[in-house]
Formats: sequence, structure tokens, C-alpha cells
Amino acid sequence: MKKENVTISFESEQLAALEFSLKKKNSSVQAQLEELLKCLYESEVPEPVREYLDSRAAPAARPRRLARPAKPQLREESPSTLAQPTGERNGE
Repeated sequence: MKKENVTISFESEQLAALEFSLKKKNSSVQAQLEELLKCLYESEVPEPVREYLDSRAAPAARPRRLARPAKPQLREESPSTLAQPTGERNGE
């Protein structure tokens, strides 16, 4: 899906203090707002609508074609080795 930017106004000193506090927790205002917006979306948009949008965003699953089995390679043996018992052909 295409992404949109959301712009809000906030006091700059408060934003700086918030960024400072969140940095100590290895987070950011951006990350926190994205999480809160996701929660808001999930609480306010009905589940059938979310499922529909999710299905449109995911690529359609195509049935997988089975790979053809490899053809067994026949080992050519000379007539003299065919006359030997199996153990002797394998060097036993």
C-alpha cells in the first residue's frame, strides 16, 4: 500500500524533552507515534475492513508447480564388467 505522511503541531520545547526522554529508552517520537497510530487503526477500523485491505496489500498466492524429478543417469558398463560378480565390479 502507498504510505502517507501525517503532520501535527507540537510545542518545540516539549518535543525536544520528549525526544530526550525517549532516546534514553532507545525509542523515538516517530516510533512511538507509528505504534500509537497502528493501535488507533486497529481499534477504530472494523476487522473485516482491515482484512480486506490486508488481502489487497499481500500478493496473491500462486499455487506452486512441482518440480520434475531428475532423470536417473544410467551408468554404462562394459561387457567384461557385466560378466563379473557384483562384488568384483565394485572392487570388493
